[in-house]
Amino acid sequence: MPVSHLQNPGVMRILKKLILACDTINEWIGHFVVSIAVLFFIGIIFGDVILRYFFNSSFVVLAELEWHVFGFIILIGAGYTLLHDGHVRVDIFYSIMSRKARAWVDFIGVLIFLIPSCYVVLSTTIPWVIVSYQIGELSIDPGGIPARFLIKSTLPIGYSLIFIQGISLCLKSLFILLDNPVETAESN
Repeated sequence: MPVSHLQNPGVMRILKKLILACDTINEWIGHFVVSIAVLFFIGIIFGDVILRYFFNSSFVVLAELEWHVFGFIILIGAGYTLLHDGHVRVDIFYSIMSRKARAWVDFIGVLIFLIPSCYVVLSTTIPWVIVSYQIGELSIDPGGIPARFLIKSTLPIGYSLIFIQGISLCLKSLFILLDNPVETAESN
């Protein structure tokens, strides 16, 4: 799409709605889904600690559930983290750049690194998850989690959320480069 088409008010309105949709999805997931998972995670750890130290007992399913829920939180929350600019980068250079220079870094970074890496992860994990569901994959440990395929499904879901947030970041950066920035909650 030529740059002149992006100046069309109709196209701009559609792209801004796309940005809002991507941001809203990750905002909702970050606030509600991940928050509930964190509370569940704390409950699991608390229960495991009580069982170990007060009853001198432990269950494999609790230990596995801890790292499964932790993995869920990290993967599902990654799009939310990208939305709020919480990912690690070399801020020593980025922080002193002008707004347009940062937009160039974000735009090029999304196109060259984020989108291709999401493609690779999605194209390799989706078949892997499908096979895991088909065979009803279980934990290899006796007494472990009976549905290992559930945690595997968070990989393509999490990377899909990162991907859509990357599209939003790319479009926001493009609008900054075109001197028509999209005002969002975090830019105010």
